[in-house]
Amino acid sequence: MIEYPQHKKLSDEYIIGKIADFLVEDIPNGDITTESTTPDNSEITAEIHAVEKLVFAGSEIIPHCFGQNCQVTINHKNGAMLSKGDVIGVVTGSAREILSRERVMLNLIQRLCGIATLSHEYAEIAKPSNVKILDTRKTTPGLRLFEKYAVAIGGAFNHRLNLSDGILIKDNHIVAAGSVTNAIISARKKGIHLPLELEVDNFDQIHEALKTGVDGFLLDNMKPETIRSAVSIIRASQNGEDVFIEASGGITLENIHPYLDTGINAISIGALTHQAVSKNIRLDFIV
Repeated sequence: MIEYPQHKKLSDEYIIGKIADFLVEDIPNGDITTESTTPDNSEITAEIHAVEKLVFAGSEIIPHCFGQNCQVTINHKNGAMLSKGDVIGVVTGSAREILSRERVMLNLIQRLCGIATLSHEYAEIAKPSNVKILDTRKTTPGLRLFEKYAVAIGGAFNHRLNLSDGILIKDNHIVAAGSVTNAIISARKKGIHLPLELEVDNFDQIHEALKTGVDGFLLDNMKPETIRSAVSIIRASQNGEDVFIEASGGITLENIHPYLDTGINAISIGALTHQAVSKNIRLDFIV
């Protein structure tokens, strides 16, 4: 059965490096407004509030957003379900530092909480059927590890992190190789120790792949009744019970239920990252 590492925790080194890049983008030559209005020695305490219901993601990220000159206390663990008005954390330190850095923090944490909340919604629906909800590589360039981290915190699962993590043969690979069989054989020679999954959209491709052997199938854009038949074919084959089967393509919160009892192991949903709506969070100075 195919399983990939889950990214529920990010290293301090990675977070610090990314935040530094984000701050260079936002403050290339100083925060002119803050520097011209706020005394250099001004100290302040600020609270970070949830403005709507959300699944929290980012407990170890927020402190790095404000640097070493601020004290940050986080009140909730990753994965906590927060309500409107809940105080996520408290920041104390230089008013200039907090003002200059708050937007980078808010933009990132709002995005991650949006992904975690949507992932949680999908995962809770699929959990009773023992079906995993998987993310995809449809992530924001430069933010992939953050976004997959938020997916995992929300209760869904990470598919391969990148193109080096596993082999997923898709339709264009098949065309380029000349056939399903050619693609599988060639991939086995190159990545013998990596899991090999084949994306299919018809039964002929399944039958051809079963003769050569794969570790998993991605059933693309198939209706539930077609998926059920495809699963029967795969499970009836030699070692078929050990083959990983996922469905993908146009599956949403509104139409997911018929897919859950088809016998699949997982559903991969790009919308977890590319359609998630940022959650409303704000930072307020305490006067």
